[in-house]
Amino acid sequence: MPLPEVLQGRLSLPVVGAPLFIVSNPKLVVAQCTAGIVGTFPSLNARPAERLEAWLEEITAALAAWDLDHPAQKSAPYAVNLIVHRSNTRLEHDLALCVKYRVPVIITSLGARPEVNAAIHAYGGIVLHDVINDAFARKAVEKGADGLIAVAAGAGGHAGVLSPFALVQEIRTWFSGPLALSGAIATGDAILAAQACGADLAYIGTAFIATTEANASPAYQRALVEGKAADIVYSSLFTGVHGNYLRASILAAGLDPDNLPEGDVTTMNFHEGATKAWKDIWGAGQGIGAIQSVPQAADLVARLGGEYAAARQRLKL
Repeated sequence: MPLPEVLQGRLSLPVVGAPLFIVSNPKLVVAQCTAGIVGTFPSLNARPAERLEAWLEEITAALAAWDLDHPAQKSAPYAVNLIVHRSNTRLEHDLALCVKYRVPVIITSLGARPEVNAAIHAYGGIVLHDVINDAFARKAVEKGADGLIAVAAGAGGHAGVLSPFALVQEIRTWFSGPLALSGAIATGDAILAAQACGADLAYIGTAFIATTEANASPAYQRALVEGKAADIVYSSLFTGVHGNYLRASILAAGLDPDNLPEGDVTTMNFHEGATKAWKDIWGAGQGIGAIQSVPQAADLVARLGGEYAAARQRLKL
């Protein structure tokens, strides 16, 4: 199925930069969009809540200026990630601002809400919902999501356990709409592989943590450059939902990464004033072995594009 109109003709690569907790900011989003991929950020990164409008103004103005100066190479659309979990007391506030600024793409997580989808559709926006299995995918579409993000094994942050081949195959038996795939994608070859198995777009997060625009500490970025897939730990301790994290940050917190207790999903809390007990635990996916340096985001996109083109040539596509 063709991509939604908002994405057609605006992408240099079939890639969405995943929203990164704490890390994603307007500078990174603008760099991603002007390089030709969808840039995103979680609305909760803008704290306090009043800062969100300033971020939306900044991104909107920067992309409009770019498009004016580059009529032949206009920016890709941006997206805002809304956490729709019941503990997010900011949801109504953040949704209202997304409607006001007519954010082109909304990514919803941790629940599917028909009223959120309806509000976005009212101004012509589209909603992509992230899921870890086929059952959640069906519920999201039933409640009005336009597209899906299949979060497979190996993805950074909250992630599922299913093989990307299995997850995409199951979803594609009944859903022909927009589908992005997440899970250890950090090379142009992997972008092509995502398309080959049935996805329309690759959803890449961890690689963008190691860019100069990202709001990540040098120690975090250094751990990504030095790390391998074996340095990723899958645990539910930190949020109550299973996710992938860097072993080095768990050790630095004084914990044994090989003997972590299970978390309690009932403690998951996205309230504005919630204490972040594990703010120094670093999320990362299993694709970190491809991260060799900390480039500008545009240079990373260029590297991915070169690898993607080479993979297509190698396979004579």
